[in-house]
Amino acid sequence: MSIVSETRSICPYCGVGCGVIIEHDATQITGVRGDPEHPANFGRLCTKGGTLHLTMTPQVMAQRLTHPLLRTMKDEARRRVSWDEALDHAADKFAQAIAGHGPDSVAFYVSGQLMTEDYYVFNKLARGLIGTNNVDTNSRLCMSSAVTGYKATLGADSPPCCYEDVDHADCLLIAGSNTAWAHPVLFRRIEDARAANPQMKLIVVDPRRTDTAEAADLHLAILPGSDVALYNAMLHVLLWEDLVDLDYIRQHTAGFEALKAIVRDYTPAMAADICGVKADDIVTAARWFGQAPAALSLWCQGLNQSIHGTDNNAAVIHLHLATGKIGKPGCGPFSLTGQPNAMGGREVGGLATLLSAHRDLSNPEHRAEIARLWGVADLPATPGLTAVELFEAVQRGEIKALWIASTNPAQSLPNLKRVHEALAKCPFVVLQEVSADTDTTAFADLLLPAAGWGEKEGTVTNSERRISRVRAAVPAPGEARADWRIVVDFARRLEDRLPPCEMALFPYEGVEAVFNEHRTTTIGRDLDIGGLSYALLEQSGPQQWPLRAGVTAGTPRLYADGIFPTASGRAAFKPVQHRPTAEATDARHPLHLNTGRLRDQWHGMSRTGVVPRLFAHAPEPAIEMHPRDMERRGLADGDLVRLKGRRGTLVLRAAASNTLRPAQTYVPMHWGGRYMSGPGVNALTLPANDPVSHQPELKHAAVQVEKFATGWHLVAMRRDDQGSLHAALKRWLARFDYATLTLAGRESAVVVLRAWGNTDCPPPPPELLAELAAATGLDSPQMLAFNDARRGVAKRALIEDDRLAGALLCKETLATDWLLDLIVRGGSTAELRKWIFAPLATPPAAGPARGRIVCNCFDVSENEIRAELAAGLDLVALQAKTQCGSNCGSCLPELKRMAAASQVAVSPAPTS
Repeated sequence: MSIVSETRSICPYCGVGCGVIIEHDATQITGVRGDPEHPANFGRLCTKGGTLHLTMTPQVMAQRLTHPLLRTMKDEARRRVSWDEALDHAADKFAQAIAGHGPDSVAFYVSGQLMTEDYYVFNKLARGLIGTNNVDTNSRLCMSSAVTGYKATLGADSPPCCYEDVDHADCLLIAGSNTAWAHPVLFRRIEDARAANPQMKLIVVDPRRTDTAEAADLHLAILPGSDVALYNAMLHVLLWEDLVDLDYIRQHTAGFEALKAIVRDYTPAMAADICGVKADDIVTAARWFGQAPAALSLWCQGLNQSIHGTDNNAAVIHLHLATGKIGKPGCGPFSLTGQPNAMGGREVGGLATLLSAHRDLSNPEHRAEIARLWGVADLPATPGLTAVELFEAVQRGEIKALWIASTNPAQSLPNLKRVHEALAKCPFVVLQEVSADTDTTAFADLLLPAAGWGEKEGTVTNSERRISRVRAAVPAPGEARADWRIVVDFARRLEDRLPPCEMALFPYEGVEAVFNEHRTTTIGRDLDIGGLSYALLEQSGPQQWPLRAGVTAGTPRLYADGIFPTASGRAAFKPVQHRPTAEATDARHPLHLNTGRLRDQWHGMSRTGVVPRLFAHAPEPAIEMHPRDMERRGLADGDLVRLKGRRGTLVLRAAASNTLRPAQTYVPMHWGGRYMSGPGVNALTLPANDPVSHQPELKHAAVQVEKFATGWHLVAMRRDDQGSLHAALKRWLARFDYATLTLAGRESAVVVLRAWGNTDCPPPPPELLAELAAATGLDSPQMLAFNDARRGVAKRALIEDDRLAGALLCKETLATDWLLDLIVRGGSTAELRKWIFAPLATPPAAGPARGRIVCNCFDVSENEIRAELAAGLDLVALQAKTQCGSNCGSCLPELKRMAAASQVAVSPAPTS
C-alpha cells in the first residue's frame, strides 16, 4: 500500500487564497482538504477547491501537454521536439523579429495563474532584456480598474483591508459581486459574522437577484452602468444628514470640495431615475453605511469590467474617505481578486502599465531604479500594449512574435472574431500551457508543457495582501517544466542572440533566488517585504505585506494613521460623474446582456471542465431571461435561441429566471468552443476600454434574442473510463447547426453530446449516425438498435455487464434524462431493459430522473430536496437526513431559498 504524504499549498482558483493540504504518494495526488491553519480559510474549501485532486487523476493526466510540440508552417501538424530545439527555435524567431522590426514587435500575454516568481522573470525578460513594455496579463480583464481606482484615491495599489474585517463590520456593502458563488469561502465567513452579529446590515448592489443578493437586508438592483450615480447619491445623503467625518476629511484628504459640488446634484430622486431603484432604498443604504460604527465594502467584476471602472472604484472608496471608515477593524474598501495571484502580478509589474514594486512606468526615476537593480542601461519609456490593444496590434500585423502563458485569450477576450483573426495572422505564437486542449491551442506554432497545480514551487498573494508559499507535491508529467524555468531557459538563449548586457540577467538556479531578487525591488516601497523570506514563510506561515526588515509579522490593515502614499500624504477625492455604458440598447438590440460566473466552474474550464461532478449544478450553456421577455418572443423554458449582437451571434438554450429585470439577460462566461458550437459569450462582448485602467467592458453588451427553430434533436451519451472521449468528439461540434459537448457523472465520466438541426435541415442520415456510434464506441456486437426510417427516429444502446454504458437517441429524445441517470449510476438494467427505447420521460420501472444536483459534496439533487421539503422537513432536518450543505456550504444559499419557498407554499391561507 502506498504511503500517503501531505504537502501544504494554495487553491488555484479565486483570489481568496485558500490553504489546502494535498494528499499524495509522491507520484500521484490522491486527495485534498482545506488547511485548518491557513488564515484565509481555516480549513474550508468550496466545491471547486474540494475536487482539485480530481483534476489530477490518471485519466486527466493522460490528456496533459507533456512534451514540446512545434510546427514551422501554419498548415502543418505539430511534431514532438526536444526542449533545446523548441527554445532555440523560439529564440531565433524572437531575435529575428526584434532585429527586423524593433523590440515592440514582440509581446507577452501572461496570467494570474502564474506564481509571483514566474511573473517576475517574464517582466524582466520583456523590459530588461528585450526592451519592450509589451507584457500584459489576463488580470487586465478582471482587476486593473481596482488598481487604478486605488491609485487615484489612496495613492497606491494597496488594498487596505483584511478578511478579519468581515468579523468586525456592522455594515457590509457588496457591489458587483456574487460572492456566494465567486468567493464562496469568504461568503461562509460573512454568514458566520452575521450569525454572530444579528444587527449587521448587508447591502448588495447587483442588477441580478443572485444568491448573494437573496441573502441581503437590502438589494439594490441597479441598471447596468449606473454605479457612480448610486454612490454619488449615497454620498449626497451622507452629507445632507451630517454622517460624514469632516475632521477626517480636513486632516487626511484632498479634493473634497470639488466632489461635493458634483454630488450636490445627485439627489436620491435623480439617482433613482438613473439607477432604476427606489429613492428611499438609496437613502436607507446611505444611512446604514453612515450610522454603522464599522462599514466594509467588497466588490469585484461588476464595478471593474466597465468603461468607467476606475470611477466606479473611486466612487465606492469615496464613501469610506468621507466617513473616515478606513484603516480600522471592520472598515475599508476591499477589492476581491478573481485569480489566485492577480495581486502577485500587480506587485512585480505584470501589467503593461506598471513596473516592479508598484512603480510607475511614466516616472523616469522609477524606471532608473529598476534599471540599476537589474544592471541594465535603461528601461523602455513607451507604454506597453494592454490586453485588448495588444491583440488589436496583432491583428494589424504589428506583432511578429507573441508568447502566451497559462491563459486562454481565444475564449476570454472580448470581440472573439477579431481575436481569432489576430491569432491566426500572427507569424509566430508560443503557448506555454498545462492543458493540451484549450481554445488557444489551435493557434499555437509552439506548445511548451508547463507544470501545473501541485507540481511547482513559488509564492502567491491573495486579496488581503497575504503571501503564501506554494509547494510541489508531485513531479510534473513527462517533460513539463516550471513556468519560471521555461522563461529563464528561453531568456538565456535570447541573451546570446541580442547585443550583450553588462551582466547576466538570469543567473537563477532555483525559484527562491527569483523571490529574493523580487524582494530587493520592494524595499522602501509601500509593499516592502524586506523582512520576508522562504524560511519565514515556512516557519510562521502566510504573511501580509508590508513586512519590513526587522519585523516578524505582516500588516493586517493599512492607513490606520491617516497617512497615504501620495506626495501630500493625503488621500484624494476624484470628481466622478455618471456616464452610460459603452453600448446602448436600441430597437434592433433591445436587451442588456450581462456576463458572470457559475458556482462550480471557473474561467475557461480548462481545469474544472475535466471534473464531471462540477457540471451537475449547471449541466450545459444557457442564457437566463425574464419570463416576460420569453413570452413576448414565443419562447418556452429550454428552447434554443439565437443571440444577435453588433459583433457576432450565438445559439444557446433559454432558461426563464426571475432573478433578472425585464429586458436583461445573463450568460455565464465559462463556456467556450470546447463545450459548444461557437466561441462563447465573448463573441458578443465589445472591446471598449476604461481610458485609465484599459479594462474592457465585459459586463455589458446590447443584444437581441430570437427563437432558433429546430427540426430535430440528437443526444449521444457514453461512459468514458479512459478520459479521452471528450477531446476526441470536439470536432463534432462543427457538424451540426448547434451542439454542446459536456460531462456528467461523479466517480466516472459520461460524455454527453447534444445536437440540433434547424427546420430546414433533414435528420442525420444513417451513415452519419453510424459514424457517430463508432466515434462514441457504441458500435459493438452488444449494441441494441431501433430504427423508424419513416419518422427519422434512430436509437442505439450499449449494455455491458448488465449496465448501460452508452446510448444514442435521434429525433425522439424524451428518455434522455433517465437514461443519463442510469449510465451515471451504473445500475442494473434488468428491470429497465425493455423500456430503454420507449419514448418515455420516466420509465415505469423506476422513479423520475434526479434532475440538477444542488449539493455537489454529497450528490443531493434538486428533485430529492424538493421531495423532502414537501414531506415536511425544514432546513435543519433536511441537512440532518441528506447532509446537503454541511460540508463546503456552497449550496447553502440555494438550500435556504428552497426551504423558504417551501414554507411559503405550505403556509395556510389567511382567514377573513
